[in-house]
Amino acid sequence: MKNEILTLKKEKNAVILAHYYAPAEVQEVADYVGDSFYLAKIAKKSTADIIVFCGVYFMGESAKILNPDKKVLMPELTADCPMARMVAKGEIERMKAKYEDLAVVCYINSTAELKAQSDVCVTSSNAVSIVKSLPNKNIFFIPDRNLGSFIAERIPEKNIILNDGYCPIHAAIAVNEVNEERKNHPGALVLAHPECETEILEISDYIGSTAEIISFASKSTADEFIICTECGVEFKLTSDSAAKKFYFPKTRPCCTDMKLNSLQKLLHVLQTEENEITVSEEVREASLVPLAKMLELAR
Repeated sequence: MKNEILTLKKEKNAVILAHYYAPAEVQEVADYVGDSFYLAKIAKKSTADIIVFCGVYFMGESAKILNPDKKVLMPELTADCPMARMVAKGEIERMKAKYEDLAVVCYINSTAELKAQSDVCVTSSNAVSIVKSLPNKNIFFIPDRNLGSFIAERIPEKNIILNDGYCPIHAAIAVNEVNEERKNHPGALVLAHPECETEILEISDYIGSTAEIISFASKSTADEFIICTECGVEFKLTSDSAAKKFYFPKTRPCCTDMKLNSLQKLLHVLQTEENEITVSEEVREASLVPLAKMLELAR
């Protein structure tokens, strides 16, 4: 099956992008594996005719927004991110009416419609630096309250207005389970994603994006780590640092939507070119502005 995928990819001039949370066998055949920010940059630079995005729907949308002339496919169109839609209808307009000098900052983990109403997008790896660089005092951060809270703590001079969205996977990581792992592995460092609840971040030794967690673990002199992010990252962690040990909370953080991607579905979509992502030109043009601004500011 892997050989068929690689053959079809070459024949059709396709590039396969996979998020770190996709299943290990999908990551193995991908041309590029990374977090949202890295894959957004790769999508923008791609010379392929077809982009196959093994992730969740908002990622495919972002790739299409950045590459309107390319065909963007997903192995599973129903793979979604609940947090990407967690902004109440009309909330952005209400905030704009309430606060002067307001910048709407949108986590890339959001729908194209939300991006279209925003001033700039961010990812977990560049959010602090981008928000800090904005001239606006008032920032409405959507949709994730936890990442927004993380940013607010680091930029006290800004008025960060939080939305009540969250990642169900990261928010479910329980502090008692993390403490249990610390008890079982007293020398292990706790590495957490800023989408986790504040009580998890407070007991962590390092907080960073998925890519930053991987990099930290690879470079660290420590050899044991407790990982507070989605379990798909284990494939890259163990590939990069085979001699090190990685532990997850007892209730293993697993995104069932990301796991909908599979080799069978990847092969099928390459064969049939089904599951194409479409974005209306009006929404695409509006949502391109904050995405392009993110890439520019992050540069």
